[in-house]
Amino acid sequence: MWPPFAFCRQFSCIVNSYLIFILAVLVVGYLLDLSVSLLTLRSLDPELPGEFVGIYDPDEYARSQEYTQVTTRFGVLQSSVMLPITVAFILLGGFNTLDIYARSLGFSQVPTGLIFTGLLLLLGFLVQLPFSLYSTFGIENRFGLNRTTAKTFGLDILKTMLLAVLLGGPLLALVFWFFQRGSGMAWVYCWLLVAAFTILMQFIAPVVILPLFNRFTPLEDGPLREAITAYAKRRKFPLQGVYTMDGSRRSNRLNAFFTGFGRFRRIVFFDTLLEKMEKNEIVAILAHEMGHWKKKHILKMTVTSLLQTGFMFALLSLFIDNKGLFVAFSMDHVSVYAGLVFFGFLYSPISTLLSILTNSISRRYEYEADAYAVASTGLGEELIMGLKKLCRANMANLTPHPLQVFLNCSHPPVVERIRAIRSLR
Repeated sequence: MWPPFAFCRQFSCIVNSYLIFILAVLVVGYLLDLSVSLLTLRSLDPELPGEFVGIYDPDEYARSQEYTQVTTRFGVLQSSVMLPITVAFILLGGFNTLDIYARSLGFSQVPTGLIFTGLLLLLGFLVQLPFSLYSTFGIENRFGLNRTTAKTFGLDILKTMLLAVLLGGPLLALVFWFFQRGSGMAWVYCWLLVAAFTILMQFIAPVVILPLFNRFTPLEDGPLREAITAYAKRRKFPLQGVYTMDGSRRSNRLNAFFTGFGRFRRIVFFDTLLEKMEKNEIVAILAHEMGHWKKKHILKMTVTSLLQTGFMFALLSLFIDNKGLFVAFSMDHVSVYAGLVFFGFLYSPISTLLSILTNSISRRYEYEADAYAVASTGLGEELIMGLKKLCRANMANLTPHPLQVFLNCSHPPVVERIRAIRSLR
């Protein structure tokens, strides 16, 4: 066979193999999500679990199940719309069109890459915006969970975009620059850069970024603060601050969390949680969160995440300038910035497998934190009641399908958590 034709045939196979793989990943991912959604709907049990008798009234539980049905079906609709849009964008050369426009502005590679990436993110945001609006002001309003105003919604978007430009822009530019230099160690430099950025964010987010979106107020003096302080002192926990957050500004949901490291560490309670829980229930919830710190769960998960990031960059270095991958996306030019985007499609199955593993670890950590809370406070029943109130207020699905838990859930089903807590006695 004449060499040019042989080359073209071989190259076409490479292109087709990449394209077929990427399309298969998208379709299989969609079908898997669809299957999980259908199983979730089938697993809804109209009979209230015995543990929650007296917590829900029949109408309230029925409404909670309706919420799960509506949100699950809405998720199916959203993914059913996004799949053909994504496939069409790939097959019709949408990435190349954006790249040609970005290049036409006449900047060097790194600024062009930032423009290309920014345009992709903006396009994705615009496509997702109608779904976000309906979810917030349609579904969440309908079930009494939303308190977000149009003004707050818009300001949140603007602040998020500004942070993406100010923080994400320079970070992404450095990643492009390292790979642009063509060094075999580029992936290591990028890994160290992202790791340093991630750790830095743990310190500055609680005092710089989070206050841009919510108001944090020191917990006022009183029996609750005294109980929290006494518990932290008994457990030799270096308590730096206990705050309430105006979660009610956006939602009626309940939550509590730790954030930050060192002297920037904060314990944060949603104001909605303080309104609906008793003192000992809040202390038990706090003890659970403290259990994550005492058992070094946060540190372990951070290290795991950083190792995954290093693994991802190592793989990225093998594909970032692969010509076959670029032809699969109908690109006229090979570039570092587009290679990073296209690699995301190839990495998706690996990311899914890793998330299954990390979710499994996270679920085990939840049981360990529950056990620590019970052992350190003796408030097993109060922790159980706190979990029940969280589920009721957040309209949680009490009977998730095992496949959904296996694939997507970082927390065990609440009924199983309660059973495990009772077994500790």
